[in-house]
Formats: sequence, structure tokens, C-alpha cells
Amino acid sequence: MTSHGTHALHRVVVLALDGLLPFELGIPQRIFGKARDADGRPLYKVVTCSVRPPGPVETDADFAVLVANGPEILATADTVVIPASYELGPVHEEGVLTPELVAALAHIRPGTRLVSICTGGYVLAAAGYLDGRPATTHWMHAEHFQRLFPKIKVDAEVLFVDDGDILTSAGVAAGIDLCLHLVRRDHGTAVANDVARRTVVPPHRDGGQAQYIQRPVPEPQAATTTAARAWALARLDEPIQLRDMAEQEAMSVRTFTRRFREEVGVSPGQWLTQQRVERARHLLETSDLSVDQVARDAGFGTAQSMRQHLQAVLGVTPTGYRRTFRALGAVR
Repeated sequence: MTSHGTHALHRVVVLALDGLLPFELGIPQRIFGKARDADGRPLYKVVTCSVRPPGPVETDADFAVLVANGPEILATADTVVIPASYELGPVHEEGVLTPELVAALAHIRPGTRLVSICTGGYVLAAAGYLDGRPATTHWMHAEHFQRLFPKIKVDAEVLFVDDGDILTSAGVAAGIDLCLHLVRRDHGTAVANDVARRTVVPPHRDGGQAQYIQRPVPEPQAATTTAARAWALARLDEPIQLRDMAEQEAMSVRTFTRRFREEVGVSPGQWLTQQRVERARHLLETSDLSVDQVARDAGFGTAQSMRQHLQAVLGVTPTGYRRTFRALGAVR
């Protein structure tokens, strides 16, 4: 972002391929398009293009979408997003780009951030962008993805992988998680949480959270851990024991732990740490509280404990994190 006088929008270009899933095509517009700064101004400009001149693009539904831009618009992108497609042809079958895709991707400038949702990762892989890097895709395709592209370090268990300038996600809803993660990475938790509220989705599911693979949906009458999570979120600044959370659901610790992992994908302890890190991030970005007070309010107890957790999760100290987002705020 530049100064207020020359407010430049980060340009997101979405590449629409034949056989695309309409839901996934709409995710970047819905998430990035709703991001606003403190003055209510948009932070991103989202445009869509095809590998061909402007015209219809087939979807996996009973309708096509009319795309107004050809592939040359990729040259204007700060971020390129490639949603899933069910008609990737030789890309999916042989790991080879079609001539149309080769020509389209040639427009992307070096240094452009690249993002894929679900099987859109096949395009990045076939282009060689993912060689030697960690990546993910929908768990149903992960084994095939790894066989086809053995140079990639495929992780089938996670919702998304952030490898700096290249990010990949699992299927469908994980694309929402990844786009919210990018808004959070670019502009902080307050902006990302506002987008999540507008979109009526959870504000944060950590990328390392497990994909829901072959896990049965709980019976409608079965007890869940929702009340325990709400109870814990209301008192993150207090010591919270596993047995305290289990008591909120009238479960044994063993049953509660098993049910919690089935529903959330991580252990109660891991989830609590994630929520405390998110609380600390929010307070560091939006308040002038001392680091010691932030640590207490987020439930870490001491600044040293919070520093260790933020360093492990974000790779920065609390002071460094606050400095980064104060600097971002100064140039929005």
C-alpha cells in the first residue's frame, strides 16, 4: 500500500478455466472484495480472466460464465488465483500444460504472488512453480498429485500451505480459509475478522488444521464441544484446564478430547494456543497495551511465554509484530 494520497489497490487476477467450480471462482471476489481499510476504502481490486479472448467459460454446473478479460490481464496482477477445474485434461492426466495455459502463464510477471484452490494446484505444479516446495490439494487428489509431481512435498493433511510467494489450499471451503489468511497476512486480524463477519464464516482456521478426511459427521443428537469452546473463548485470560472444558459438556476428559479432535481437527490444547495467539495478534495490532498486559489478556501469563508462542507460530517477536502492523497502518 502507498500513502493516502496515492491509495493503490492490490490487484488480484483470477484465472477462470473450463470446468471450473462456480463456488470457488467466487471466493476471491467475496473475500478480497470485502476487505476495507479503517476509512472504508477497498484494499484489493479483483478481476477475472480466461486463457482465451473474452467470452464464455464452461463450468461444472449447467451454466457458463461470461469472462470479460483475456489472459493478457495476468500481466497486471499482484496476486494470481487459480481456482479448481474438473476439465484440466493433460494437466491432470500427464502433468503437462496445454498450449493455451503456457501462453497465458507467460504473462505473469516475476515476483507475482501465486495462489491455488484445490485442483488449481495442478496448474502451478505443471508449470514447475511448486518444484521443491511444500503444497497441498484436496485430500482425494493428494496421492495422485504426489505421483504426478514427485518433486513437490505434498501435505494432504492441512487446509492450506503458505510458502511465502506461493500458497496452495485444499478443496472448496479451504479456499476461503486461505484467502482470509492472505488478508490477515497483508492487513492484520482486524481487517480479516471484519471480512469474515461480513461473509458469515469463521474468522480463522489455521492452515495446519487437518482436512476432514474420512471422519463421520456426528449424529444430530450427539453431544458436541461447541459450548466448551464458547466458554473457553470468553475467559482466555484465565487458566483453563482440560477437565474444565470437559465439564462444560458433562463428558469425561477422554471422551471430550476424542470428540473435540473429531470436530475441530486438533487437540483442545492446540486449539487453545491458536486462540490465544489470535487474541494476542489482535491486541498487538489494535491496542496500545504493553506487551506484558497483552500476554496476560491473551492468557499466556508472561511476556516470555507469549514471545515463545508467537515466535513459533509467526516467526517474529511481539514487539516486531506490532511494529510491522503499525507500519502497515501508517501507509494505508
